[in-house]
Amino acid sequence: MEHDDTREGLRCLVTGATGYIGGRLVPELLSAGHRVRCLARSPDRLRDHPWADRAEVVAGDVTDAGSVARALAGVDVAYYLVHAMSSGKGFEDTDRRAALIFAEQARIAGVRRIVHLSGLTPAGVPEHELSPHLRSRAEVARILLDSGVPTTVLRAAVVIGSGSASFEMLRYLTERLPVMITPSWVHTRIQPVAVRDVLRALVGSARMPSDVNRAFDLGGPEVLTYRQMMLRYAAVAGLPRRIILPVPVLTPGLSSHWVGLVTPVPASIARPLTESLRHEVVCHEHDIARHLPGPPHRPIGFDEAVRLALQRVREARVTTRWSSASVPGAPSDPLPTDPDWAGGSLYSDHRELRVDASPEALWRVIEGIGGENGWYSFPLAWAVRGRLDRLVGGVGLRRGRRDAARLRVGDSLDFWRVEAIEPGRLLRLRAEMRLPGLAWLEMGADTDEDGRTRYRQRALFHPHGLLGQAYWWSVSPFHAIVFGGMARNIARTAAGSAARDPEHTPAH
Repeated sequence: MEHDDTREGLRCLVTGATGYIGGRLVPELLSAGHRVRCLARSPDRLRDHPWADRAEVVAGDVTDAGSVARALAGVDVAYYLVHAMSSGKGFEDTDRRAALIFAEQARIAGVRRIVHLSGLTPAGVPEHELSPHLRSRAEVARILLDSGVPTTVLRAAVVIGSGSASFEMLRYLTERLPVMITPSWVHTRIQPVAVRDVLRALVGSARMPSDVNRAFDLGGPEVLTYRQMMLRYAAVAGLPRRIILPVPVLTPGLSSHWVGLVTPVPASIARPLTESLRHEVVCHEHDIARHLPGPPHRPIGFDEAVRLALQRVREARVTTRWSSASVPGAPSDPLPTDPDWAGGSLYSDHRELRVDASPEALWRVIEGIGGENGWYSFPLAWAVRGRLDRLVGGVGLRRGRRDAARLRVGDSLDFWRVEAIEPGRLLRLRAEMRLPGLAWLEMGADTDEDGRTRYRQRALFHPHGLLGQAYWWSVSPFHAIVFGGMARNIARTAAGSAARDPEHTPAH
């Protein structure tokens, strides 16, 4: 890569492209005429995005100086969109180390500008009183601003957009609880911002003059309490007026578990969101408007942002979700392969059935699994497993699907993650529920030696220690009900849908 003249577009590196904002920023940069390179730990997770063939994807990690240096070679503008959202120990050290590596390598590579999306911190609150996540975000911003590379830090509060964690939290709390007892932070004043305005500011920041090196507050045109946001959401969504009763006894920890039980957002993600609402987060300047190209732009109001988000949800056009990024603690080990697995014990439940339908009809059922369609066996068992997972801080079943009919690598699917997909042939899911080991579920469609359609299903489990062994043997008696029922019902559903299709021609 060599530096390009700005008339031909800039060379942009996007970190965090598998995440909520990064996955939406890439096509916006491409539409603006820039050339984009993505740095991703798992490049395959970007393979099925509509823009994948127009962007360069390189493998690497922001904590590895070598891969960061290679990714930054020849880059004009580097977008730093990664954060450690885990509430476990050590995330602040990880954030610090990654930011220091990125800052140093960007300076060495001669990058013209770093653009970083951060969180809006409350004015006048000592840093030691902030939540660990807000402190870490503030520290990362300082490291990048002190890098020697001109840096733009955009500090946003609550981002309102289809699929954002903040929007999902607001949406499900409001829709599921017509009467709710809430934490006292529902009276905290905040300044929500539409995701479209966040993306506009990120794209526009690429061409800031070289003498600009500072943070900018980023917010919408209205300052609201969280209570007002819930009431306004209900009005836009056409719901009856909600009754909200705040109580002072719900701590951030209890609040996160409360959010985790009511919404699809797990407690590990809800905690930093609720902690950030303890203090007032209101913009104190709007200087970013002076640096964005084009005519003056009025930020999108809250009601319009909610309307746009709901419209995308209803039309199944949610391009990225908060769960696009792996949840904290999700395994990153590769799938065990069958003959050269060297990871220890590997238990398997394997099932095959002939199906009176074409492979295409069977595949449609496989790709449509989960979310509203369920898991085709013993719904009570799946519901109980999901609730148990939520109780121990896992993601549970309520993440649902990004798209009702189509899947792509990296999509979250209830408490699974799409690890591999070969359209028409194979779907492989990796479990992100809390387990004493690693688990996968494979479903496939092909034809047997007689040309008949065949459904193949395989559940794999790699136990961790004695607890993992005990877990497998305790649940194995139920596999015939759960996995056997799943295989039979998927086959039956495919055959039934094929029979209803007058153009169906089953394979024989």
